[in-house]
Amino acid sequence: MLRSDHIEIHETAFVTSAFRATDVSLSRDHFAYLWNNPKTEKWVEEYLTKVSSEETFTHCLRNRYFLDKIKENVIKNGIEVLINFGAGFSMYPFLLDPKIIHIEIDKPEIVGYKKNKIEQWQKEDIIPKRNLHFVGVDFSTAYKEGLLAAINSIKNKKKSFILIEGVLFFLDREETDSLFQLFNLLQDTGDIIGSASFRDNLKQTLAFERLLDFFGEKVSKTKASDYQTIQDSYYREISGYSLVDHQDYFSLSKTYDHKISLQKELILNENFYLLQKMKP
Repeated sequence: MLRSDHIEIHETAFVTSAFRATDVSLSRDHFAYLWNNPKTEKWVEEYLTKVSSEETFTHCLRNRYFLDKIKENVIKNGIEVLINFGAGFSMYPFLLDPKIIHIEIDKPEIVGYKKNKIEQWQKEDIIPKRNLHFVGVDFSTAYKEGLLAAINSIKNKKKSFILIEGVLFFLDREETDSLFQLFNLLQDTGDIIGSASFRDNLKQTLAFERLLDFFGEKVSKTKASDYQTIQDSYYREISGYSLVDHQDYFSLSKTYDHKISLQKELILNENFYLLQKMKP
């Protein structure tokens, strides 16, 4: 990973961790720095210059929002299991109550790399031990049945919080629909989904144009249509769920007293949604 001159989509996980590490008081991620490396630092510097200098804060606030909402639902809603789809190198297991069970799902090469690093840091007493399960999935195959069985064998009937952030932008609508159908099969009444995505109007901004140019240099996808945006109505209409909270970068900046330094046109404004499963 991070050895070539051409960044891969999954390598954005390193960049996301670097963003979270830039302002720990905002992100509350005290372990994100562990993923830093010289190649990532170079990408971050270039990305902030060419796309949007506000991106460090958008990722810090995303982490903070979901971290706080998971904690809140552990207390208020009895959540016992966090299931993180597209977990990348996020460090939620080490920021939350040690009693929580964690299921981290991503491509096999990502979870394999992360598992080895986590075990190494735990042996060195850098991070605490946690009830942590890694599940590698090849999403280009018929993964649904096997993944459902693997998760249920760990989760059993415990109340769950499913998190999906930094993923939907790279999927198409059919893949997204399939994921939410899987979530519905996994969850029971009162369980929570936390999701992050961009609205359609993102594609009219200068920040998105710059993002396309940057990805054109670094990855294979370069057309606006290659990236998924999702309107609020999609979340309101998901079968079996109720939309219980909706925030974006601007509302979270007010909540957490973060001063925004750029014009809206220059910011990749991500939206954040909490869904709760309703009684059948």
